[in-house]
Amino acid sequence: MIEKIPFGSTGHLSSRTLFGAAALAGMRQEKADQVLATLLAHGVNHIDAAASYGDAELRIAPWMKTRRPEFFLATKTADRTYDAAKASLHRSLERLKVEQLDLIQMHNLVDEEGWQTAFSDGGALAALIQARDEGLVRFIGVTGHGTRVAAMHHRSLERFPFDSVLLPYNFTMMRQPRYAADFEALATLCHERGVAIQTIKSLARRRWPANPERRFSWYEPLLDPESVERAVRWALARPGVFLNTSSDARLLAATLEAAASPGECPTDDQMRAETKRSGIEPLFLPGHDAI
Repeated sequence: MIEKIPFGSTGHLSSRTLFGAAALAGMRQEKADQVLATLLAHGVNHIDAAASYGDAELRIAPWMKTRRPEFFLATKTADRTYDAAKASLHRSLERLKVEQLDLIQMHNLVDEEGWQTAFSDGGALAALIQARDEGLVRFIGVTGHGTRVAAMHHRSLERFPFDSVLLPYNFTMMRQPRYAADFEALATLCHERGVAIQTIKSLARRRWPANPERRFSWYEPLLDPESVERAVRWALARPGVFLNTSSDARLLAATLEAAASPGECPTDDQMRAETKRSGIEPLFLPGHDAI
């Protein structure tokens, strides 16, 4: 079973590997129910969805009829204004068939214009705070992608006491000095304030080539089981962080198995060899953040 640790200061013990529900986006319900069985078998008790993940919220809804108390349920809104974010949150509650979310997150809050709008008097944050006051959500988080996200999350935390952050964390991203410095500064602040750190893109190999085969995720992932195991062990070797599973459901079982028996962290030399062997490239570079 996967280890459970405090999810920030929420009081919830979450499995260190969180289920990234983007994997359910285009899935039929019968297949989604098989995914649920896999999660339960490994002790995963935290689901991370989003309004923009296709039919993911609809696939989760049947699980909640009988399993709601067993899961910390999170979703996201990419809307930046009060009215749009409020509507998005209520739509997610309806799609998920629940009366309360454990965590609502502002999705990919990185660009300056969107950040300013979200924090304004008529912005998304005001709607999420109101929803928390009304008991529709318990906690509020912020997520993001790209090389600027760690610095932007730090800035967001100085503006509002978010309960969680979510951002990329893998060996090649942390080999970029600026990103690594920003990540470490954010991690220090999160530790001081009891903010949960969720990590994504742990299994990213590279961006998709111009004409890829069928895509199951926004990036080309590692597929070799040994490579997956090394990447998972490297990420989970950092105390206190959570790893969100890939949107490619083919990797779910291997990811959870690696997380259930993390073992020793691969050395930098081993990870450099893995990077060369598997052709791993940074998913994000300064000035090249969009996927």
